[in-house]
Amino acid sequence: MIHNIKFRAFVYENESIDEITQAILNLLPEAEIEAEEAEGLLEDKIIILSGVVSKKRYTKTFFNTLLEWTDLDKLNADLERKMDEKGNWFLRFDKADALDEKWTILDKGDAIHLKVKIAAFPAKKQIAVDKVRQAILEKN
Repeated sequence: MIHNIKFRAFVYENESIDEITQAILNLLPEAEIEAEEAEGLLEDKIIILSGVVSKKRYTKTFFNTLLEWTDLDKLNADLERKMDEKGNWFLRFDKADALDEKWTILDKGDAIHLKVKIAAFPAKKQIAVDKVRQAILEKN
């Protein structure tokens, strides 16, 4: 169902890198996280945490947990809007909630960003949307 999950989160100066790392691990427990330093517009220090999860058993666990812990009606309603033409599904999770082991999907703001590559052949939006929608409807 999922080829891989790329993730990224920004850690600002007023945030704890350990807490944001733990928030990512609460979503993706097997993630190997890389850190990179960057500079914001106001010359403030930002750390970018990122990585890729591609092992099938880990992506499957993520997807099953997503279907268990999130609002399936909202997930289904937002599916077309959050999927690109190549079958990449873009999700954002609230960092503070993820730290508390809650999976709250956001539409904007400071979040943990996921780019979930749906396994669809050919790699087209409608095929990927249909696959995810079918899984959501089976779970509902």
